[in-house]
Amino acid sequence: MRAATGVFILNLSASPNDQEFPALILAAGASSRLGRPKALLSMPGSGKTLLDQAIHNGRILSRDVRVMCGAWYPLIRFRASAQPSAWLQVPDWQEGLSASLATGLASMGPKVKGVFVLVADQPLLDEASLQAFGKAARFVPHQPVAADYDGWPGVPAYLPRWLWPEVMALEGDKGAGQLLASVRATRVDIPGVDDDVDTPEDWQRVRQRLSQTNRTTRQSQR
Repeated sequence: MRAATGVFILNLSASPNDQEFPALILAAGASSRLGRPKALLSMPGSGKTLLDQAIHNGRILSRDVRVMCGAWYPLIRFRASAQPSAWLQVPDWQEGLSASLATGLASMGPKVKGVFVLVADQPLLDEASLQAFGKAARFVPHQPVAADYDGWPGVPAYLPRWLWPEVMALEGDKGAGQLLASVRATRVDIPGVDDDVDTPEDWQRVRQRLSQTNRTTRQSQR
């Protein structure tokens, strides 16, 4: 079991219910395929970074939002406009997503019933769907819940406490998708999950979608 290191609590003023259901944002990777830290990519028309948006999405699920960081820490901490409840450094971040999940779960207190897991590069997640996802998980806190990717579970995901030992036993640069499938996690539709950023081409496509979304929002407000 990995121990949590480098914990910087900034503003843990969440309600007791939020503290039972924290949100983890996985942002420890090196973004090697992109060539620069994806968490700091600037969203058109808003001035926010992808990480700022991820923290915003996390707060839809819980006011206790913890960011897992590694390769680009402390740069992303000081460049972020939004501040989470805590920055958690992943000492073995080079091992991939499994290391971030293990460190994040190791940081949880005994009263936590389950955690929400998000990534930093899905800026187009539908907020109403996120709210419904969060309510569903809290209503049945022992049932795993995950976004549906054409019949396969993925992030955002909710991991109940009983599943943590198996999550923490994962190795390599893979999330808990296969494990969630094996335990028959409830799959929910969250538009925007396919719009993630791994390559410059991905960012060009997502950036265009963000620009279109911002224009539509401004026009509807007139």
